[in-house]
Amino acid sequence: MLAEKDKIFTNLYGEQPWNLVGARARGVWSNTAEIMAKGRDAIIEEVKKSGLRGRGGAGFATGMKWSFMPKESSKPHYLVVNGDESEPGTCKDRDILRYDPHRLLEGCVIAAHAIGAHAVYIYVRGEFYNEASHVQQAIDEAYAAGLLGKNAAGSGWDCDVYLHRGAGAYICGEETAMLESLEGKKGQPRNKPPFPAGAGLYACPTTVNNVETIAVVPEIMRRGGAWFAGIGREKNTGTKIFCISGHVNTPCNVEEAMGIPMRELIEKYAGGVRGGWDNLLAVIPGGSSTPLLPREICDGVLMDFDSLRAAGSGLGTAGVIVMDKSTDIIYAIARLSHFYMHESCGQCTPCREGTGWLWRMMQRMVKGQAKVEEIDLLLAVTKEIEGHTICAHGDASAWPIQGLIRHFKPVMIERIEEYWARAKAA
Repeated sequence: MLAEKDKIFTNLYGEQPWNLVGARARGVWSNTAEIMAKGRDAIIEEVKKSGLRGRGGAGFATGMKWSFMPKESSKPHYLVVNGDESEPGTCKDRDILRYDPHRLLEGCVIAAHAIGAHAVYIYVRGEFYNEASHVQQAIDEAYAAGLLGKNAAGSGWDCDVYLHRGAGAYICGEETAMLESLEGKKGQPRNKPPFPAGAGLYACPTTVNNVETIAVVPEIMRRGGAWFAGIGREKNTGTKIFCISGHVNTPCNVEEAMGIPMRELIEKYAGGVRGGWDNLLAVIPGGSSTPLLPREICDGVLMDFDSLRAAGSGLGTAGVIVMDKSTDIIYAIARLSHFYMHESCGQCTPCREGTGWLWRMMQRMVKGQAKVEEIDLLLAVTKEIEGHTICAHGDASAWPIQGLIRHFKPVMIERIEEYWARAKAA
């Protein structure tokens, strides 16, 4: 269990003012200049020492990502903060933007200095109107207080921060599609290489990080990388905001240590599964794109990157979606298939055509209007999409179905057999 003193997001529930006065009372902006005086290399090394991995889903080492930025360049450097939180089941960044925007802004200034950037773009999901309003008000407050702009926070580093609101496309959560959108173009992923650190926004060196990733940086620098690394498990360190929704008694967001057992997380903070733990059918552990896990795995699995990968799923965004035994599991996954079909940008043929195939096949599976051997065909189609697209949207469309077939194939077979038995009787 995470000790109260180790919590970073002390206003996660909006119980205190989110403005500059409230933020400063919580220690935000307290010694920003001293942190930045340590120098770019020292900041990157401290973040590496912390073991911080990206909180947007991929879990890539943050300090290493920053170190990819060129030390010297004739082009400007940019930091882009990914607040396009559109993954079903995920709402952690929303509460940071809404209730702790100054913590994010301080992180932006420190991170920008570490990678040599003088401009930061915060890309917020277009539907987050109130959250974007809070961020813009926080930016205005920070400029008025001398915390942004010339000589930001008295550090000697110039740093401008701009808010950009998206237009409602899930695909813009992918970092290169976000860069295309920022440039005023259609939000479609780019081929890599070149990677953003080499040619990102406006073809200049760019780092893209998630809101939660940037927001924890100031506290890591204040308390030290070793403090953050001492929370959680090896290679899965620090605190994490988990979003628990679905068939639980008290859905919530909660900051806890990485590696907390899933059962403890759900029972301690979300009031347990509706009808008791024995009524649990399955859990999607990391947002809708991660494969579901049946109850027998949920009993003992730990909530971190490596444990969930070993269990055949992933931590992703830590959007925990709980489903009890009243759930039509086939229909639930079919609904996600429709989402991924709708949100495909259409650039890659396997995704553009394949997501439609998956949804249409899943519609038949829901009704049982299929043949048993078509389950294997459905799995084969997911394999033709997975790994064959520019970005991970194709993988995201495939994984929920792969999880369904891996753990609930007998349920699918039973549905098909029941349908044909009824059809024969009629």
